[in-house]
Amino acid sequence: MLLSLFVLASATFFLMKAIPGNPFQSEKNIPPAIQAKLMEKYGFDKSLGEQYLNYMGDLLHLDLGMSMKQQYTTVSSVISNGFGYSMQLGAFAIILSIVAGLLLGLIAALNHRKFLDGFTIFIAVLGVSIPNFVVASGLQYFFGVKLQWFNVTGLNHPTDFILPVIALAFLPTAFIARLTRSSMLEVLNADYIKTARSKGIAGRVILVKHALRNAILPVVTYVGPMTANIITGSVIVEQIFGIGGLGKDFVQSITNRDYTLIMGLTIFYAVILMIARLITDIAYGFVDPRIKLQRGKGGS
Repeated sequence: MLLSLFVLASATFFLMKAIPGNPFQSEKNIPPAIQAKLMEKYGFDKSLGEQYLNYMGDLLHLDLGMSMKQQYTTVSSVISNGFGYSMQLGAFAIILSIVAGLLLGLIAALNHRKFLDGFTIFIAVLGVSIPNFVVASGLQYFFGVKLQWFNVTGLNHPTDFILPVIALAFLPTAFIARLTRSSMLEVLNADYIKTARSKGIAGRVILVKHALRNAILPVVTYVGPMTANIITGSVIVEQIFGIGGLGKDFVQSITNRDYTLIMGLTIFYAVILMIARLITDIAYGFVDPRIKLQRGKGGS
């Protein structure tokens, strides 16, 4: 994880510096003296190597620097102020995706080649095919503007979470449903399931204890990156629903060429992704008893 973060931070730093111009260029001409002072304040008057070493040194001390466009504001404070909204939306969307996706997948597998199976596949194909900004706009129009059941912007009431959460969860729910269905169909035809049935074990016990536990492994694999993608990929949905999360700050930092904020948000998102993948690997040991964490030279 540390090596990956180092490579990511280095690559992002040099890519930012490769962009023509600087963060202080605007439509209005800035006097050369003032621009020189700004360049000196943020260390842009130093060589590229010195800037890189200074930034990496600050990063080792968990100092992400000051925003170049938001006066007297640190990058850390921007993250702490905006991440709460993104985290709440992401957490609800993750729970909805897992629960709804597993239920739809199970219903489809248990009703193979029947109406419910075909209907579930249809919904899953729609979910994978339609972008989340189209889903968000559609939900906003029908349930917010036409029916007026929900507010179309902001998070001022608990019910305001419903539409953006559904928009975020739509694609991962469909993907999990497809994974669960295909995995369950494979597991239900396995020899050990047939043996369990021949021994007279109750169907509910076979389904929950034997079939579902093994069929859920592909879902566990997907949940790790899905978690990071939902939390970090809510940029467009947050913009559509007017939610002041990190998505808004990320878009504005790119537009304003706020180098330090771009770097800080990129590294923060990378940490979330890596932690999610780590939790996924650990979860394997709980879901599949054949996989155990080991210490020593043997690894895992």
